[in-house]
Amino acid sequence: MPNRLVTWLATLAGAPALAAPEPGDPAALAEAALAPYPDILVIGAPERLFDISGSAAIVGPEDLRRQRPFTVNEALRQVPGLFPRDEEGAGARPNIGIRGLNPTRSTKVLLLEDGIPLAFAPYGDNASYYHPPLERFDRIEVLKGAAQVRFGPQTIGGVVNYITPPLPDRWGAQLAAQGGNLGTWMIDGRIGGPLLKGAVLLHANHKETDGARANQRLRFTDLFLKAGWELGEAQALTVKLSRFAENSQVTYSGLRRDEFAADPRQNPFVNDRFDTERWGATLAHLFRISPGLELRTHAYYFRFDRDWWRQSSNSNQRPNDASDPACGGMANLNATCGNEGRLRSYDTWGLESRLTLEHATALGGRVGGETEVGLRFHWEDQYRRQWNGDTPRARVPGTSVNAGVRENNERYARAFSGFVQSRLDFGRWSLIPGVRGEVVEFRRVNLPVDVLVGGRPSGAQTARSEAETRLAKVIPGFGVTVAVTDRLVAYGGVHRGFAPPRVEDILTLTGGTVDLDPELSWNGEAGVRGAPVPGLFLDATFFAMDFENQIVPASVAGGVGATLTSAGRTVHRGAELALRVSSVEARLTRGTDLFARAALTWVPMARYASTRITTPPCFDGRTPGTPVATGAGPRPCGVPFDANGNRLPYAPEWLLDAALGVAHGGLTAQVEFVGQGAMFGDDVNLIPVTPDGQRGRIDGWVQINLAASYAPDGRRWEVFATVKNLADRLVVVDRVRGILPGLPRLVQAGARLRF
Repeated sequence: MPNRLVTWLATLAGAPALAAPEPGDPAALAEAALAPYPDILVIGAPERLFDISGSAAIVGPEDLRRQRPFTVNEALRQVPGLFPRDEEGAGARPNIGIRGLNPTRSTKVLLLEDGIPLAFAPYGDNASYYHPPLERFDRIEVLKGAAQVRFGPQTIGGVVNYITPPLPDRWGAQLAAQGGNLGTWMIDGRIGGPLLKGAVLLHANHKETDGARANQRLRFTDLFLKAGWELGEAQALTVKLSRFAENSQVTYSGLRRDEFAADPRQNPFVNDRFDTERWGATLAHLFRISPGLELRTHAYYFRFDRDWWRQSSNSNQRPNDASDPACGGMANLNATCGNEGRLRSYDTWGLESRLTLEHATALGGRVGGETEVGLRFHWEDQYRRQWNGDTPRARVPGTSVNAGVRENNERYARAFSGFVQSRLDFGRWSLIPGVRGEVVEFRRVNLPVDVLVGGRPSGAQTARSEAETRLAKVIPGFGVTVAVTDRLVAYGGVHRGFAPPRVEDILTLTGGTVDLDPELSWNGEAGVRGAPVPGLFLDATFFAMDFENQIVPASVAGGVGATLTSAGRTVHRGAELALRVSSVEARLTRGTDLFARAALTWVPMARYASTRITTPPCFDGRTPGTPVATGAGPRPCGVPFDANGNRLPYAPEWLLDAALGVAHGGLTAQVEFVGQGAMFGDDVNLIPVTPDGQRGRIDGWVQINLAASYAPDGRRWEVFATVKNLADRLVVVDRVRGILPGLPRLVQAGARLRF
């Protein structure tokens, strides 16, 4: 590959390893510091994009610096195919959809940190109730397509890998602070350098904001330590420790239609609290066995505790304790109404080894490329309780109506997985076969809960019960790349999509089992990637996903409180386009760079493809049989019909994130356009909004963001400012538990000092 193309691609990807470090800047990552190091990379160096037989992207440090994202959702929108849906306005619990898959709690996505699972229970409950601050990471890798079989268990939508900074080879520090409206402020610090014949990096971050609604206050504190040593010429060791805490005043419930019309940013549940704590530890070892043969081994442990005390879980509960005579409704919400404590604890352990063999170096053969083989043992323990209290601020089970111990169980997942993937190079052609195997054992123990008499605890408790089950799947994949020219690569591939069901969905409260298969699909894509002319990089992909069995809620009114079912076939078709332009690389300008980027996603087809019986609701005085408007035309309400062919909920047809900017000297400024098409909130594809706000079409929108920074050459300081949602446009981002508004206009300014 021409060096010019590699260098330019690295520049567009913001690869720090190929950029000259700034003196005294600890964020500049030196190649000499533990390179290669033990971390697992989904993509790696930017030139590796040309070896991947699927859609792939890197959001690098330069991309993040130019955008100045407030949430991780903003950063991920730079990648075509990704649909990060907002929730509370802080990106604390990301909802990431890919190619028309439902984004709720990112359950169809595999989230990693340095190649290690980020979710607290990727096998037993792959839901995102935690996300570290974006400031902890150096860049983001996103992979879709056949190469996903290297990772698991989720191979349905894609892999998002957050990369922590490599260790610095000299001492330095930096301190950043920023603040703005909506009660938003953040302080971020980093220090690192050589220590004990190795190197260390310490990062600390604290962020607070009111978010998108009233009566909210979100607070996050993150501490991260990374240390590493070269153990002679053949081995390296990295240790990572982290502690994250969230202490937020935030509700789970959205608004009803009338509440949203009266005040779209109100939040009546002022006593709701969400508190989490996560401890993490990872030990990574690299053993260079011989030239071209490397073994990486990772051991990891995470402890995650989550307490969400709330007086409503969706917009139909006003409040959830309304049937208690001491409550009676919203009038006594803050006085005599009780609450629900959804209390969760997770312990996650894992041990994974990956052996990488470079064919030419290790074997001296004529076929180039490499082979990677991996094995992983993974354990998950979940402890789930629901304590219903008697008062708005209760923290113990109560004795009144609706109170008591309502849930008390333990859920276990034990998994063994392995994979092998090779890249076989034959001149301009590369063949990339791979296969993954997953064996998962599920177990659920239902511990005693209160027996109710007249809606209140009677003093008696249920009997203990338990159940277990097991599944095993083989997940094949095959890809191909061909160098069309020295500057352009065509790629394609097909692979099996797999995602295990949750423990709670396959094992019941009474100790039985549910015939709920894992999610299975066949995914294929074809595309072209490269720089056809100087100054222009593109990645265009056509994709198809055919689900044999997509797991969806039994009643898709946003899935509120619904049991999951095997819904049968769904079909997804579409295209993605990523563009990057640089006037300097095009040799049109010198000294001043006019740059642009765009990420466009088009999903014309995301529909049910098998029988699915559903019923349009009757509301606003309609009687059964009265037509209601849907995406397929009028339907009689209250009359069941087959939704085969209807569009999947929360699957907008198009997504756009584009930016235009200029960089001159130390000044960088850009304007960003973010938008999405309309989408439906249920399987009926209902257009009007129901009184609870959970059903109805969500209109499309476009917003404008601004970002600017100034960092003079040779100086160790930088100032920056951003404006998000410049026109202060009110949009609806979600109806899952009621109507949620998007973030209002947010103006921030800050500074960064380097020592």
